[in-house]
Amino acid sequence: MKIFSCQSCGNVLYFENRSCGRCGHKLGYDPDRDTLVALKSDRPGFRTVERSGRRFFCSNASQDACNWLLPEGQDDGFCLACRHNGTVPDLSIPSNLIGWRELEAAKHSLFYSLLRWRLPLRTRAEDSRHGLVFNFLADTPAAKVMTGHENGVVTIALAEADEIERERRRVEMGEPYRTLLGHFRHEVGHHYWDLLVRDGGELAGCRLLFGDETLDYQAALERHYRQGPPSDWRDRFVSGYASVHPWEDFAETWAHYLHIIDTLEMAGNFGIRVAPAVGASEGMAARIDFDPYAIIDFDRVVASWLPFVFAMNSVNRAIGSKDLYPFVLAPPVIEKLRFVHRLVRRRKGDPVAEGYAA
Repeated sequence: MKIFSCQSCGNVLYFENRSCGRCGHKLGYDPDRDTLVALKSDRPGFRTVERSGRRFFCSNASQDACNWLLPEGQDDGFCLACRHNGTVPDLSIPSNLIGWRELEAAKHSLFYSLLRWRLPLRTRAEDSRHGLVFNFLADTPAAKVMTGHENGVVTIALAEADEIERERRRVEMGEPYRTLLGHFRHEVGHHYWDLLVRDGGELAGCRLLFGDETLDYQAALERHYRQGPPSDWRDRFVSGYASVHPWEDFAETWAHYLHIIDTLEMAGNFGIRVAPAVGASEGMAARIDFDPYAIIDFDRVVASWLPFVFAMNSVNRAIGSKDLYPFVLAPPVIEKLRFVHRLVRRRKGDPVAEGYAA
């Protein structure tokens, strides 16, 4: 994620801003231009402060759940992110509306990354077998909703939008990290395993690193919840849950790749440089002066991430908070992240080597 500025007054903005706190202009995110646009009312739509032409907001803006603009020339319907929605909860219930807005904020952050990489984003209407669709479901007295993925259908439990409930589940499941954005990034990782690995001719290279995905998934899941992860999981996996099955290992690695790239982009936008005042190790210094969405050399990503996250964890500890990134990237995990990097870069058309050498 990057920082934005108001086109009218230059004020620094967040991705989620609906209006500029300095000049008061209404703001809309234009995914085609990757920018927040300052707008002037011109009913029934808006005009930008810098260009002619009337623009309109996504239909979900009426529920204060989206700040994205529709493509130019479109005056009704859903934006590039919200057109992937399938089922939403009953929004006449105030708590459902509040929770759904939280889910939408996380989903839009996800789509920022997917669009930056130009990854395939077909809707269910465009591809009835593998189109990407999100169902946001509330628990009922008869059944609790399980977050998960199946053939492009991502289900997110509305209960996860409740911070208290999400923290309860995090502690109960022994997880160091559990966020809405983490859920979205993980579940969409399953979708892109289908598209980029299984259907993209990358199964052989993937199996060298992640293992044989034909192993019985349900049996592996039951064994994990009965016995827990293997004692040496930190030497091979990015998280305990990644040890469940090769599918989960890939999805967890995919999610962490998105965490790393998006966080480094923000750090670079602020010109962050890590130069410890003590110690002689050059490996603890980093200058984040590159675009992680464009860089081909993954070694440079790793060389920046490790010092940066050590510094950020130290800052968090200084104010009594948990580590920003409570994970250790063992060498085998870095190689898995490198595999995901190659997948994404190849899809984007960058000149990376064909195939993957373990």
